[in-house]
Amino acid sequence: MPQQQPFPILVSTMNDLPGYRVAHVFGEVFGLTVRSRNMFSNLGASFKALAGGEITQYTQMLAESRNEAVGRLCQSAVAMGANAVLAMRFDCNEIAGTMSEVAAYGTAVYVVPANQPPAPQQAAQVAPQQAGAHQTGPQAAQPQAGQYHPQQVPQG
Repeated sequence: MPQQQPFPILVSTMNDLPGYRVAHVFGEVFGLTVRSRNMFSNLGASFKALAGGEITQYTQMLAESRNEAVGRLCQSAVAMGANAVLAMRFDCNEIAGTMSEVAAYGTAVYVVPANQPPAPQQAAQVAPQQAGAHQTGPQAAQPQAGQYHPQQVPQG
């Protein structure tokens, strides 16, 4: 049984995606989280360290932190107009001895199936995201109910 993609877009640690071609590169994207270890976990971990073995409280905290960091990475990539993140990596650091920072980073891209012919260049549709800010790309214009908006595929 194939593993289901747990995130809203494709995320790969590879530099390319078999079966797809990169139509547009948006650039670097990241997501991060900082978690504080509570006093009771630290106390329990100290006792566990004496006996040896896995410290499950920290393992669980780091697993949740990685998932949260990748979720935020995906949100940032989607906001840029990407439908995939390539070359995703993790970085983990300790802050002030009581907090853990987990960062997920990679390259936000728009991919299309490799066998799909390139689409003709379309005029960019721009929709304001907030006063004075504009986004361009495949998800720049958000369809309104009852309106038709053809999808723009960026050419790279």
